[in-house]
Amino acid sequence: MIREATPSDLPAITALYGREVLTGTATFELDPPSLAEMTARFEAVRARGLPWFVAAIDGAFAGYAYASPFRPRPAYRYGVEGSIYVEADARGRGVGRALLTALVDRVRAMGLRHVIGAISDSATSEASIALHQRLGFRQVGTYAQVGWKFDRWIDVHLMQLDLAPDGSPPTAPGLDLGGGLA
Repeated sequence: MIREATPSDLPAITALYGREVLTGTATFELDPPSLAEMTARFEAVRARGLPWFVAAIDGAFAGYAYASPFRPRPAYRYGVEGSIYVEADARGRGVGRALLTALVDRVRAMGLRHVIGAISDSATSEASIALHQRLGFRQVGTYAQVGWKFDRWIDVHLMQLDLAPDGSPPTAPGLDLGGGLA
């Protein structure tokens, strides 16, 4: 089951993400964020009107996915980056596919144009790349040796889904990115 995340999901989300920070390379954070930090991130995503979903199997939390702005400059207002994390015991059960499908469907309905996946070399990267390809993403590049974690350099593979490949002008205003960051 896929549904909108709520604040009551944040302890499970924080725990899953914290385990990935400490043991995996799907994220380049080195210290697990607190519940307060994850709450702030959740609220920032939702304040932009972007989706944050959770998945459950037989009522138990199985993973989450959300979209965030791809880059902070206004010309990027039609693109988002998708992030997906699935509990280890739920992998291989269609959770990632269901989450990514829900994310793509919502972003498309918002009139956005591109979903980017940044997939770092990890124990699950081959499965993640294959999942993205099955849903129409294409590999568009690699950042070679861009992250240093667990005493090794890690590549990041970029996948892109173009939601309007005909190149027509946008029909929605896109995200309000307000001038970007420094």
